[in-house]
Amino acid sequence: MLIKSQTLFDALLDAKDKFGGKHIVLEDIERTPINYNRLILASLILGGKIASISEKGENIGVLLPNANGVAITFFALSAYRRVPAMLNFSAGLKNINAACKAANVKIILSSRRFIEKAELYDLIEALEKTHKIIWLDDLKEEISLSDKLKGLWRSKTVRSFYKKQDVKPTNTGAILFTSGSEGVPKGVVLSHLNLLANANQIYAHTQWNKNDKIFNPLPVFHCFGLTAGMLMPILKGMYCFLYPSPLHYKIIPTLIKKVKASVLFGTDTFLTGFARSASEGDFDSLRFIIGGAERVKNRTRTLWQEKYNLEICEGYGATECSPVISCNTLEFNQHGSVGKMLKGIEHRLEPVKGLDEGGRLFVRGQNIMQGYYRVENPGILEPPTKGWHDTGDIVTIDDEGYITIRGRAKRFAKIGGEMVSLAGVEAYASSLWPEHTHAVVGIEHKSKGEQLVLITDFDEANRHDLSEWAKQHGVPDLFIPKKFVFVEEIPMLATGKTDYGELGRLAGK
Repeated sequence: MLIKSQTLFDALLDAKDKFGGKHIVLEDIERTPINYNRLILASLILGGKIASISEKGENIGVLLPNANGVAITFFALSAYRRVPAMLNFSAGLKNINAACKAANVKIILSSRRFIEKAELYDLIEALEKTHKIIWLDDLKEEISLSDKLKGLWRSKTVRSFYKKQDVKPTNTGAILFTSGSEGVPKGVVLSHLNLLANANQIYAHTQWNKNDKIFNPLPVFHCFGLTAGMLMPILKGMYCFLYPSPLHYKIIPTLIKKVKASVLFGTDTFLTGFARSASEGDFDSLRFIIGGAERVKNRTRTLWQEKYNLEICEGYGATECSPVISCNTLEFNQHGSVGKMLKGIEHRLEPVKGLDEGGRLFVRGQNIMQGYYRVENPGILEPPTKGWHDTGDIVTIDDEGYITIRGRAKRFAKIGGEMVSLAGVEAYASSLWPEHTHAVVGIEHKSKGEQLVLITDFDEANRHDLSEWAKQHGVPDLFIPKKFVFVEEIPMLATGKTDYGELGRLAGK
């Protein structure tokens, strides 16, 4: 599935021509709708100011919440051949500094209003010691009549103006960063072509219509939130509502009702919170839900089906793939799987010693990243070997093409010579105690190689009950953790993924 070779800003201009400049595509909690004309004009004006204090091709940090401003800033940078490096403001100073170092980020764009509301004063104070912080609030105040007239003129001759920027589809379109859940974040370098390819793949894979309204509470520093939740709807003429925090469980359902959203993006953790907090009628406008970034649990799926008669279409991806690799749809939805692979993605499975079925998934296609930036070698691109990305996931693919994730290669433990899926053991605990959240990690053991540790928010969980359940379901006792750690809440990253780095610490790694 080859796509038209163009840039992100070219695609935005094409969308305006196709759907009309007055077509509304963007809104946030301020409830000020933005159409294509305004999005393009605002991007040109803001981009001109940013261009005056930066260099062409420079990687510029973006530390902003989900709001109209982040979309305008993203396209402003793209219009002037600057590269948005999307920073995770919840990752902590150490990880943000590592991300900036890996991608050679010297300038960070942020908002005083955001920092105040999110209470990130200490973070900014620390970042200011090593980076130049540009406040968009201040920049907006500095925009003169001359700047506005320049932007207006450029919008009238936007094709010829943009052509002079000499942006190529293979240039870097954005840099995102791995979660750091299993180590130091890496910069994932995505070209314009990578992002557009995946946006087109997502659009072609699922049953969208021109009247769909997308509600996206997932942060755009996460690739799922950026590509599927923001870029795809904007570039395909669909309304996109950006919400700044997926943790506002009581507010989001009422907003979905108010904006009459038809599609909701979320992770299992967030979707559970929305479903439990909603009132009758809040989700009447929804057609379906797309869940990703973590496994959708059976209890979450059942909750949405029984309470709201809505299907969760579970998908799967990786930042390195821009990010979506596969997804279930309303028409083809096999529960427990992550759906069928998107068109245009090649794959191969490499055998894993000790496992009888499935293999380690490698993928290749137009959506696969240009490469990594690492802290150890800042700004030096490390491309995937021959275009193949090693997902690190062990999967099976059935005769109909449905993919089932058996676990991360890193999330298998070798116990008594047997390869044990940690995700599988988590599923056993969830089957017995479905109202609670559980995670499993492997730690070193003197005689058995590794030992399983169950970390749970259920303080009555015990090995005896889990062992009895295992016997009844034919699960070997070898697969049942001997050590239990009780916590009030399983540590999570802002993206909704489990923080396995912190879990390892809790388990005593």
